[in-house]
Amino acid sequence: MAALYQALREMLLKSGCTIARQGKGSHEIWYSPVTNKSFTVPVTLASRHMANVILKQAGLEKSF
Repeated sequence: MAALYQALREMLLKSGCTIARQGKGSHEIWYSPVTNKSFTVPVTLASRHMANVILKQAGLEKSF
């Protein structure tokens, strides 16, 4: 579900999050200025539940 990853990516970028680096395999390491922490985002994201977990790690409201 590439559309889910794209939607999550747009939300993260609009909130000020940035891609810190490429992780292992199909993962990216992102940084959130809201929480001042890094978190992992799989490029092959296929679950809306996982997308909500990632938003929570970024300090944002659930949207999926």
